[in-house]
Amino acid sequence: MPQHSAVVRWTHWLTFFCFAALLVSGVEILISHPRFYWGETGNVNTPPLFKLPIPASRTAVPTGYGYVLPDQNGWSRYLHFQSAWAVVGTGLVYVLYGLARGHFRRKLLRASAYNPRQRLTYLFVIFVLFPLVIWTGLAMSPAIASAFPAVVTIWGGQQSARTMHFFVTVSLVIFLLGHVVMVYLAGFRSRVRAMITERV
Repeated sequence: MPQHSAVVRWTHWLTFFCFAALLVSGVEILISHPRFYWGETGNVNTPPLFKLPIPASRTAVPTGYGYVLPDQNGWSRYLHFQSAWAVVGTGLVYVLYGLARGHFRRKLLRASAYNPRQRLTYLFVIFVLFPLVIWTGLAMSPAIASAFPAVVTIWGGQQSARTMHFFVTVSLVIFLLGHVVMVYLAGFRSRVRAMITERV
């Protein structure tokens, strides 16, 4: 069983709690407009690329339901932005530590505790999915779009970035569920204890 340093353990749990906050707040933001578009603009008067079969929290958004959910968009956006910056900071600490101390080389490139598929999956999540979800999230920010328009234009517009943000998030949720299942199958108590106290 792999043993984890204090930095890896702390960043692991901080990322978990930040990701949980991002999911809860992200779902609440999504409920306000569960329609997705491609390009720069998209609104209730333009045909969506696809829409989620859920009621909205705003009466102006047509979803086919005869009722709307309570609109909690204020606190959810605040929590989403705060959690996003927290996970960015945590991720930077983890990546810089992993590169400086050889963590990725020892644990993910040469580790015998993980099979090749697991190692590729972890590397893909760390170096592809997480940067993508951060990038697409930044591309939806009007301040970032005005200061660094290339961040947005490479996706084809803010609505395209929002759509990609949704798909990358779904991929991360699938990874999280698979990760929990693998931890359960490998011995839930011992694995979680190792990630909390380093004791095997």
